[in-house]
Amino acid sequence: MGSAESKSEKKENFTIKQMELKEPDQVSLDDFLILRAIGKGSFGKVCIVQKKDTKKMFAMKYVNKSQCVEKDAFRNVLREIELLSSLEHPFLVNLWFTFQDEEDMFMVVDLLLGGDLRFHMQQSSSNIEAERVLLYICEIALALDYLRSKRILHRDIKPENILIDDHGHLHITDFNIATTVKENESCFSVTGTKPYMAPEVLRCALEPASGEGYSFAADWWSLGVTAYEMICSMRPYPVQSSTSVEEIHALINNSCLRFPKKLDEGLVSLVQHLLKIDPTERISSIQQLKKHNYLTTIDLAAVYNKQYTPSFVPSKKQLNCDPTFELEEMIIEAKPLHKKKKRLSKRNKARAATPTPQLSQDDEMMQACLNSMQKDFILYNRESELKDMVMAERKVQWEAALAKVAS
Repeated sequence: MGSAESKSEKKENFTIKQMELKEPDQVSLDDFLILRAIGKGSFGKVCIVQKKDTKKMFAMKYVNKSQCVEKDAFRNVLREIELLSSLEHPFLVNLWFTFQDEEDMFMVVDLLLGGDLRFHMQQSSSNIEAERVLLYICEIALALDYLRSKRILHRDIKPENILIDDHGHLHITDFNIATTVKENESCFSVTGTKPYMAPEVLRCALEPASGEGYSFAADWWSLGVTAYEMICSMRPYPVQSSTSVEEIHALINNSCLRFPKKLDEGLVSLVQHLLKIDPTERISSIQQLKKHNYLTTIDLAAVYNKQYTPSFVPSKKQLNCDPTFELEEMIIEAKPLHKKKKRLSKRNKARAATPTPQLSQDDEMMQACLNSMQKDFILYNRESELKDMVMAERKVQWEAALAKVAS
């Protein structure tokens, strides 16, 4: 009869099984210290976290899986992860890690504590000065041009989706409805935020049989609306989320753009060219932007390298977002993130101690969707990728050095 397995052997085998279950180079919620809630995205909430081993600070967006199923939003989350994992730019909010547990999906991104552009526009008692608006236009334009080089259309450029870092530079966030556009093809789905939708996007809703879609110029229209809002403290057209597509289309085609009389004529001209109704006449690339007279004094390479000092830098002494987000998470939220580990442990113990209940048809469908999400979710680790790149470069250097010695 074989000898009984010792406690140490059992513990060792259990540890090995745990290691086998964990994906290599992947992170989990245990790798982060949760600090505070700072906002809500289209399909989730956002909090500040610190990675325990490196002490680096990040923003962590988390999306409840069950709510994601109910809103049919899982494919949007996957698309966002897939797109962001292929991107890196100084004026984007870059993705660092993704992971999941049985309740939520997590995306860890650059932490930008300056708040969003909408927050600062609402806090300001006057229009944003021309010099600052020009720098903002250039920074977002560089990001849009980069996205175009990757064949990506954001489709939701607006002040809420533009974050400010602690040095005053802008970064585009929220790729939830972004899409890829193939060469010589167009988009036809009507999506985005109504006040920022380009005329050609609206036409897809009004004249679906026309076969005329839209492309990258649509994002530049949204930039134009955002720029107009910065210099005029209002949108170019009185459009609300409740305004019908027909009304918006009529407003755009039958109204004239109005600007404050004292505004710089060059800036007015630039915004007018961003808001051309015909996308073929609209500024929609860096090359076209460079040709505008108002940009003769600005070096876009210097903008890219952040060599221009923004005239506005967010305060580091106060929270540049709505403080009620944290109160909601701590007081109102039924399943606060900081209590997740204890809650899941308690729930799993209760499940193990009781017989498995008979699931209803709806519950079975939900569980099937959750199982599919668990399987299809994309795990990502930029930190690991960067380490691999460094090691690959070192390997090339070592091989070159060895070849030199051998010769």
